[in-house]
Amino acid sequence: MATLSRHLAWFAQARGLPFMVVRGGRQTTLTNDGSLEILELRRGPASFPLDKSLYCDPFLTRHKEMVIKHVAAFRPDLVHITGPGDLGFLGLWVAHILRIPLVASWHTNLHEYLARRLDRACGLLPDRLRKRASSAVERQSLRGLLRFYRTARFTLAPNQELVDLLRANTGRPAFLMPHGVDLTAYCPVPNEKNGHHPFCIGYVGRLTTEKDVHVFVELERKLVAAGERNYKFLIVGEGGQQKWLRNNLQQAEIPGVLRGSDLAAAYRSMDAFVFPSRTDTFGLVILEAMASGVPVIVLPNTGRVVGVEDGVSGCVSEDLAASLRRLMHDRHLGQSMGCEARKFANGNSWNSVFEKLYRTYSEGLIIEDERRAERERGR
Repeated sequence: MATLSRHLAWFAQARGLPFMVVRGGRQTTLTNDGSLEILELRRGPASFPLDKSLYCDPFLTRHKEMVIKHVAAFRPDLVHITGPGDLGFLGLWVAHILRIPLVASWHTNLHEYLARRLDRACGLLPDRLRKRASSAVERQSLRGLLRFYRTARFTLAPNQELVDLLRANTGRPAFLMPHGVDLTAYCPVPNEKNGHHPFCIGYVGRLTTEKDVHVFVELERKLVAAGERNYKFLIVGEGGQQKWLRNNLQQAEIPGVLRGSDLAAAYRSMDAFVFPSRTDTFGLVILEAMASGVPVIVLPNTGRVVGVEDGVSGCVSEDLAASLRRLMHDRHLGQSMGCEARKFANGNSWNSVFEKLYRTYSEGLIIEDERRAERERGR
């Protein structure tokens, strides 16, 4: 979500489109850079971490008068919020007060995340009781999320299943907003690898329960049991499972968070990118790996959402270990898949995504205005 927001701001600035970003930070500041205006709001001492580097301030609305003043002066055509966090609720409030059309995009399956974390936290309870509790939390959380998204004029989501869910449960128009990738930053370098290095199994993302990163330990057990030795894991990211992974993986590098050229180099060093999560709405890191010329190994639902073609641009299977061993023993197949993965990524540049998004903004506002006019005529 942060990556998407950052690239959207850069896109608008490069095109000279008036764009205002309101975000959380360490200090309250207002900066202007061409057509881009950034209002950063200081999060207070009551802020709590949702995860490493991801915070929520339940009292962020103390800035509301200042935000209303600056947003009113900016005179936006719409307010776009990216979910029900502290800034999302503040944006909802500001849009309502100023009577500005509100657009809300869905990026995270929070209901599934909450259920996974509760399931893990209640590990000492009997399985049946634990499952019942986590299922109840997931159902109620989803209802709450859908009520939140009903406040928007129209909604956006990164895959068609979520678009259909929002359209059916909010009574509002819903549109597809896929993720994109920086094709310049993430690209393969010919002849950078040789065939003698340990097979590098990669992952990039948060190291948390809901990302199912515990799967990597089971993967290693299966590889070792099958007699595989010439491999290593490269797991980039941080989170609550980071220490556990370090203690339980035998052959792994876990450097923490990487950015910029270091992250791009990490992708290029991978021979396969494994994405075990069952809760992600899309998986931006999958596109970054594919743009880097790396074959991806994903579960069937993820493959369907992203568009990974099994046996062509990657492997789509419930048996991640078998897919890995297939690539480990056929490096030419991996190279071929990597080339096809890059071709796939070429059709998903950020520019193309945001050009479509701006058309969707216009279309969504027109459709909702027509719906409102029709309801008024029916009264």
